[in-house]
Amino acid sequence: MLDPADAQYASRFVDTLLAAGRKRGASDLHLQPTPDGLDLRWRVDGVLIPLGTFPPGVAANVIARLKVMADLLTYRNEIPQEGRIRTQDSALEVRVSTFPTLYGERAVVRLFSHQLKYRELAELQLPDEILKRLRHYLAETSGAILITGPAGSGKTTTLYACLYELAGDQTAARSIVTLEDPIEMAIPGVAQSQINATAGFDLASGLRSVLRQDPQVIMVGEIRDRTTAEAALQASLTGQLVLSSFHAGSAAEAVGRLLDMGIEPYILRSGVLAIVFQRLVRRLCGCSRESRGDEELLGLPVAHARVPVGCPECAGTGYSGRTLLAEMFAMDQNSLGQAVLARADVATLEQLARDAGMVDRWSRAVLAIEQGITSPAEVRRVLGFSRNPAV
Repeated sequence: MLDPADAQYASRFVDTLLAAGRKRGASDLHLQPTPDGLDLRWRVDGVLIPLGTFPPGVAANVIARLKVMADLLTYRNEIPQEGRIRTQDSALEVRVSTFPTLYGERAVVRLFSHQLKYRELAELQLPDEILKRLRHYLAETSGAILITGPAGSGKTTTLYACLYELAGDQTAARSIVTLEDPIEMAIPGVAQSQINATAGFDLASGLRSVLRQDPQVIMVGEIRDRTTAEAALQASLTGQLVLSSFHAGSAAEAVGRLLDMGIEPYILRSGVLAIVFQRLVRRLCGCSRESRGDEELLGLPVAHARVPVGCPECAGTGYSGRTLLAEMFAMDQNSLGQAVLARADVATLEQLARDAGMVDRWSRAVLAIEQGITSPAEVRRVLGFSRNPAV
């Protein structure tokens, strides 16, 4: 039991917190100062879980300790700062971000494992037809494959699995380079570059330079603006296979967003091979039970469902682990290509994609519910209430 009166309390508190976070499998630790003290939460399987509020006198010392460990300026508490904690475990990276708030500095600690759990595409739980088509597009010599979704949806994991697939193909060895911010892990056979915006090495300038390195495959960690999008898609038109991620609410919405950013329709039509959209939903623990009425189905078109209960094995959450919901928008469908050239809206693009055979995220979600993999409440938490899918 830690004693707040102990001079080493803050150091021991942080060490204990980091160790507990790793053991629990948390991806983020949130330390939020409030009038009552330091509010502590961690994110497990994409969900923030409250841990408690610690005494007011503890907050400043704990945040200060994190800043010392991350080589941040302890005397600057009025500006945001970012840093990394060096650990003895080379397979783990700890990043610290601080931000000034009304009651003091807020800190978020992100726990990264360099040893990705999923290195093979077959391990990602992608639907069979998407996995088959994705492998087909990875064999192409030019064009762009975009992995889309919100933050925390596993885009980077999918990109790295694609890189492992390409780097491991000894029958058709290719020159593969990446531009990342940051580099999550080293991949044998891939030339990886870390973006350094403060030194003038940003994604757009990096892309222009890397094209002179005779690459056949280019992975851009994330498309964040029009300049990077244009450079990446132009590369896909000049003989390179380009992989990247992009924030969007669906595969069709990714097209709409790129059009809104000013990307010409003909570039999208000719440069993009496919857009994969993905979300992660929590898997039900074995303690789940059958639903007892329509109110637990939350308006979703399912005949039956299971709902969470909670037990010691799942720490009372009712869930254990996560699974993938994915959809693929393939630009080689003529109707979709013509709609993109005509600047069709997102709703029209999505309907045309479904007509062409795309199984969308809602259909995947309904199937996962009926198979007892996840619950209606989890699907609504992840995909929202803005739509009642008729499938």
